[in-house]
Amino acid sequence: MATVTRSVREVCEEAKAASHVLARVGREAKDACLKDLAERLEGRSAELLEANRADLEAGREEGLNDALIDRLTLTEERISEMAAGVREIAGLEDPVGELVESWTLENGLRVRKERVPIGVVAIVYEARPNVTIDAAALCLKSGNAAVLRGSSSAETSNAFLAGLVREALAAAELPEAATCLLEGRGHEQLRELATQEGLVDLIIPRGGEGLKRALKEAATVPVMYAAAGNCHVYVHEDADLSMAQRIAYNAKVQRPGVCNSAETLLVHRKVASALLPAAIQELADAGVELVGDERTRENAGSVRVGVATPEDWDTEYLGMKMAIAVVDSLAEAIEHINTHGTGHSEAIVTSSEEAAEGFTGGVDAAAVYVNASTRFTDGYEFGMGAEIGNSTQKLHARGPIGLRELTTTKYIVHGSGQIRE
Repeated sequence: MATVTRSVREVCEEAKAASHVLARVGREAKDACLKDLAERLEGRSAELLEANRADLEAGREEGLNDALIDRLTLTEERISEMAAGVREIAGLEDPVGELVESWTLENGLRVRKERVPIGVVAIVYEARPNVTIDAAALCLKSGNAAVLRGSSSAETSNAFLAGLVREALAAAELPEAATCLLEGRGHEQLRELATQEGLVDLIIPRGGEGLKRALKEAATVPVMYAAAGNCHVYVHEDADLSMAQRIAYNAKVQRPGVCNSAETLLVHRKVASALLPAAIQELADAGVELVGDERTRENAGSVRVGVATPEDWDTEYLGMKMAIAVVDSLAEAIEHINTHGTGHSEAIVTSSEEAAEGFTGGVDAAAVYVNASTRFTDGYEFGMGAEIGNSTQKLHARGPIGLRELTTTKYIVHGSGQIRE
C-alpha cells in the first residue's frame, strides 16, 4: 500500500533502515529497478490518468486556479516524459563512490574523498504528481531513501505513483521502505517530519512561500529550499530585437505556472520604443495581463498596461501576468534584479560579450542566461534526467537538485600503522 497510515516516526525509522541497505547497492541493481519503473509508468498509464482525473475533478470543485490545475494535470505526453526521465537517470553515471580527489600525506596516510548518499531525504511538495517519480528515482539512484509528502490535491495520483515505485523496488528485491509516501495533510504532520533528527538527514520543500515559512518555523533538521522564482528577462541596448521578443514571449507564455517562467521584462531605454509596442501586443494577444512603469505605458501602443505597484516587482505570479520596466543602463537592470529577484533564473539578451559578462558576473542567481529563455532551468533540460527542485541557496547545493546534489562526501584514510605523536 503506497499511502502510509503509520506515524511519521515509524515511517522515518523504516526509511532509515532502508537507507543503510541502499548505500551498499550497486549501480546494476538500481538501474534495473529504474528501467522497470519506467515500463510500469508507460504500461499502466491508463490507470494513472484515471487516478489523476479524480484529483483534477476534486481540484476544480475546490476552486484551484489555472496554474495549479496545470501543475496537477497528467497527460500521456507528460507520463512519457516522466518515463523518459527515469530512463535517463538510469543511464547516468552513479555518483555513489565517485572519487572527488585523493592524496598521500607525508606520514604515508593515503586519503580519498568519495561521494556517498546523504541518507534519508524527505521531499515536501505541492500539486505536481511528477515530483513523486522524479524524487523517488533520483533518491534511489543516489542511494538515498525518500520520504515523500505531497499535497492533498494530488493525493490519488501520488498514491498510485508511489505504489508503482514500491512495486518496482519489491521486484528488484530492494527494500520497499526506500520510498515512503505520507498523507499530505496537516501542519502538525509537517512539523513532526521536520523535527525527525537522527532519522531524516535532509528536507527539500518544493512549493510556495507559505510552505517555506512553515518549515523555517519548525525544522530542526537541515533544509534545502527549492525556492520561488521571480525571474527576469533584460533586453540590452544592442540586442537583436526579434530574438529578444521571442525569448521574452517564451519565458512568460510557454508555461507560466512554473518557477522558471519570467515575471518581469526589463528593457533598455534606447530600444524601448522599437521593442515594446510589438512585444506588448504579442503578450497581450496571448492573454497576458501587463503592468508597467510610466515609460513602458508610453510605449504600449493601443494595449492597456496597468500601473505597476511596488509589490508587482516582488511578485511571483505563476500565471499570465507580467511586469515591465524601462531601465537606463545595464547597471540599473542588475540592481533591479538583485533587489527584487529570488536568485532563481535571470536572462540578458545582448550582442555584446562585455555586457554579457557584466550581467553574468553581476547578477546573483542560481542560473544566468545569455540570449536564451529562463525556461531551461530544469534538471531534465540540463541533462540530469530530472530534478527535485531548484535550489536558490548557496549551501549545500545551488541550481537544479539532481544526483550529485543528493550526495555528500566521506574521507577514507588508509594507513600502515601510523599513530599521531
